[in-house]
Amino acid sequence: MEVHHHSHSSRKKWTHYFWEFIMLFLAVFCGFLAEYQLEHKIEKDREKQFIKSLVADLGDDKKILATMVESERFGIASLDTLMNLLNNPDLAKQQGDQLYYVARIGPRYIPFANNSRTFDQLKFSGGFRLIRYPEASNKIMDYYNQFSLLRLLEDNYNQEFDNFKNIAAKILDPAILRRQETDKGEILRSTDNPVLRTYDDALLKEMGFHTLQMNGSRRSKLLILKNLEKSAEDLVVYLKEKYHLE
Repeated sequence: MEVHHHSHSSRKKWTHYFWEFIMLFLAVFCGFLAEYQLEHKIEKDREKQFIKSLVADLGDDKKILATMVESERFGIASLDTLMNLLNNPDLAKQQGDQLYYVARIGPRYIPFANNSRTFDQLKFSGGFRLIRYPEASNKIMDYYNQFSLLRLLEDNYNQEFDNFKNIAAKILDPAILRRQETDKGEILRSTDNPVLRTYDDALLKEMGFHTLQMNGSRRSKLLILKNLEKSAEDLVVYLKEKYHLE
């Protein structure tokens, strides 16, 4: 009788399993590294795109700020002239054209509508977590935090302007004010020395007081605007250098 021997597969050594584990671990680890690197690159690209967009917004702000600085200087000079005329009734009678013109054009101002599109995205979408450099985040926040003081000053000026208009209504002739206007909304300087409704010294001084208040606010506003203009320029230079932008 033949005896059949069953074949037995050779048992794998523990080192074989060890190397299998190592190879599997390395495959998973390398996949993790690749995914991490990809995600890191995507975040860096998004960060740089945010910075480029922010630099473009700051460029818009700089243009508007330059225009507003000149506008504030013109307004301050006009209000200075108006105060001088109101403090001297005889001079006001001689220079009615100038008084009506500066009383109308001097108080006008342009509210600053800054371009905060990118900053709002960074703030409300959690984009600030993409900013790697704490110094960059701080500089960006410092720039935009300056606007709260500007808004407060603008609100204060609006109240002062309302007070000015209440007293001006008692002194300036509305028919002459209407005559100064063009269809395009421009204000023209008259040439026929128009008269005021009254030259009462007390009323003129009251109007001068409100003019003085507005003038002070505009001088403060001018300083803020000039600081913002410099801050915007400094921030653009910093971001371009830090992120190697053209």
